[in-house]
Amino acid sequence: MKKTVKISIRELVEFVYKEGSIDVRFQARSSMTIGTRLHQKLQKEYKEGDEKEVFLKGERVVEDIVYQLEGRCDGIHYENGEVIVEEIKSTARPVAQIEEGARVHWAQGECYAYLLAKERQLKDIGVQLTYIEVESEKTKSFTRTYTMEELQHIVDKTLVAYTPFASLLLTNQENRIKSVPDLGFPYPTYRKGQKKLAGAVFKTVAESRSLYANAPTGTGKTISTLFPMIKATDGKWFYVTAKTTTRTVAEEALLLLEREGLSHRAITITAKDKICFQEETICQKEYCEFANGYYDRINGALIDILTYETIITRPIIETYARKHRVCPFEFSIDLAYLVDGVICDYNYIFDPKVSLKRISDEGKKKTTLLIDEAHNLVSRGREMYSATLRKSDFLEIKRMYPEYVALKQSIVGVNKQFLRLKKEQGGDVRNEMDTELVDKVQSFVEIAEKLLGESEGKWSEDFLQLYFGALNFIRISNLFSDEHRFVIDQTPEDVEVKLFCIDPSKLIKQITRSFQSKVFFSATLHPFSYYFQQLGGCEEDYRFLIPSPFEKEQWQVGIHPISTRFKDRERTLSSITRSISEAFNENKGNYLVFFSSYAYMQEAFEEMNQDTMNAEFIIQEPNMKEVEREKFLNEYQSDRDRPVIGFAVLGGIFSEGIDLRGDRLKGVIVVGVGLPQLSRDHEIIKDYFNELGLNGFNHAYVYPGLNKVYQSGGRLIRSEEDTGVLRLIDDRYLSPKYQSLLLEEWKDYRIIT
Repeated sequence: MKKTVKISIRELVEFVYKEGSIDVRFQARSSMTIGTRLHQKLQKEYKEGDEKEVFLKGERVVEDIVYQLEGRCDGIHYENGEVIVEEIKSTARPVAQIEEGARVHWAQGECYAYLLAKERQLKDIGVQLTYIEVESEKTKSFTRTYTMEELQHIVDKTLVAYTPFASLLLTNQENRIKSVPDLGFPYPTYRKGQKKLAGAVFKTVAESRSLYANAPTGTGKTISTLFPMIKATDGKWFYVTAKTTTRTVAEEALLLLEREGLSHRAITITAKDKICFQEETICQKEYCEFANGYYDRINGALIDILTYETIITRPIIETYARKHRVCPFEFSIDLAYLVDGVICDYNYIFDPKVSLKRISDEGKKKTTLLIDEAHNLVSRGREMYSATLRKSDFLEIKRMYPEYVALKQSIVGVNKQFLRLKKEQGGDVRNEMDTELVDKVQSFVEIAEKLLGESEGKWSEDFLQLYFGALNFIRISNLFSDEHRFVIDQTPEDVEVKLFCIDPSKLIKQITRSFQSKVFFSATLHPFSYYFQQLGGCEEDYRFLIPSPFEKEQWQVGIHPISTRFKDRERTLSSITRSISEAFNENKGNYLVFFSSYAYMQEAFEEMNQDTMNAEFIIQEPNMKEVEREKFLNEYQSDRDRPVIGFAVLGGIFSEGIDLRGDRLKGVIVVGVGLPQLSRDHEIIKDYFNELGLNGFNHAYVYPGLNKVYQSGGRLIRSEEDTGVLRLIDDRYLSPKYQSLLLEEWKDYRIIT
């Protein structure tokens, strides 16, 4: 029985014919629309009767595979009875230097010509390859004429070269489909609530719907989402999360399913600067042997790794990348389009700067998103859809490069707009974006891009940073909406402007809408209505809330009503350190103590009378490297002679995504209610939600603050056997507002006096 492979012409020819090196200098980054604009410029010059953007499709059988070929050709010309297919390519290179055109570009035009000739039963047909220079908009065209037999030979030769790869993908796909029906849950029994969560995920994915699930710590969320999703779909999936630790948990869950018989391929994407083999991340052949000749070697690397590996983690990527001498980051991105599942950071789906641009709309319709720790996506969404520029950064670049007249003039133009904004009395927080500034920033981006394209190596890191910052500013200006504010921040020395996203819900919804199904899940989507709205939930979406799988008796919750307000901190500090000592002395063991800021934590750490306690004290440092984090967590062992008391920051690296089971952690103490510090941004959020008739203070301060508290407290009870002490130090926990927001499992508390 013949097998079918559906493939776009571009995908086919790039696999077979693309060659050479990774070289970021020749990528026009300022806008995805530059190429489109140049294409349209040429297409507008077509004479009457010519066609543009013509969709073509057809079939060809090679070695028992039926290839369904399709694509959209740029244009078709009709001249003196001749039919000519045109392929247009924009390029940063001067067209005068192009002598005959790249083989990959010719192949694309030839395949389109074959499909058209076959459809219209033409004996011969022309192919015109046109290059248009980005900077000057000069063009250069090459034309060749082919018989139908010649084109058929070219297409067959291309498909024969692609077939070993297609056969591998088909075999992997068949093995996966066969392995799923008998796949069992990888544990003897389900935890309390776990089966219901798995059922809700299965129903959501099977019906191509959206689900928002609050599943408390201990539910086993990772396996309860991955297992039913794999059972419910034969499409692709992404498991996106904010933390490295949760990516590891997802890898472990897949390994468990593999032991149950799943045949499946998944990859974890690691950030470019972390996985790069070189000291400096410069993606040019002169600097990097792994970029040099990348496209000449990548096909062998892809076939090798997809033949022998299944759960493709960072060490596996690095091993194969070194073996085949290919860039590990680009290798993992290329693999992301070929495997069944991808584990990655939020930004590969949600961030306009780095999202995986090659996922087609058709592909998204067959793809499921699992969004872990979804509470984090609210603040991350605000960051991803905001952008900032400073006047001083532009002036610094003007000072560094006085000899570049066009660059200097573009910066003068931007600077004038900053000065105008500084003088204007229109308010520092505006509902409307300043289009005059955006236009001048766009001009700077275009000139910077031309200079970078000519000789990227000689430009400073500061120049590159400003270029990328300005580019992001333009991207976000295109997303600016009623949920944004244009913010001007002035000091005597500088002016800063910010396109600030207050409510990311519409943009999150816009991005997820095109995917087949979406599961947003977290242990702390609480209060649920707040997160449901902020993550783009709507009436027809499924909602799922389950109680904690743990018994109330496993928690010893105490509330110590001491003021931690900023004005009272000096006065109450000794009472707080005494409360920490008492909690430890009453129930000896390893503790984590969380504070709302580094400064507050440091003050308490110094105030503690450590000599009177038989314990080892450790403290979280700012910007800890992975090795230092591991060292901190490795102190938490159950068989220590002297228990450890670790001081950490709410919302930091130790307040979520870590798993200290059994006697590794006896107690968690949270000092304060986690309120973010008073700031311009938080005040804008407060005012925005007040204007909508909602409680702005809760949206800006209370809910985000308490989420950090829930996460930190959630470190304590991780399994049915765990017991522990949770102490909440702040008098506000006894107020009606905070009482109503306490987690159900924390409501059986004692008041400490």
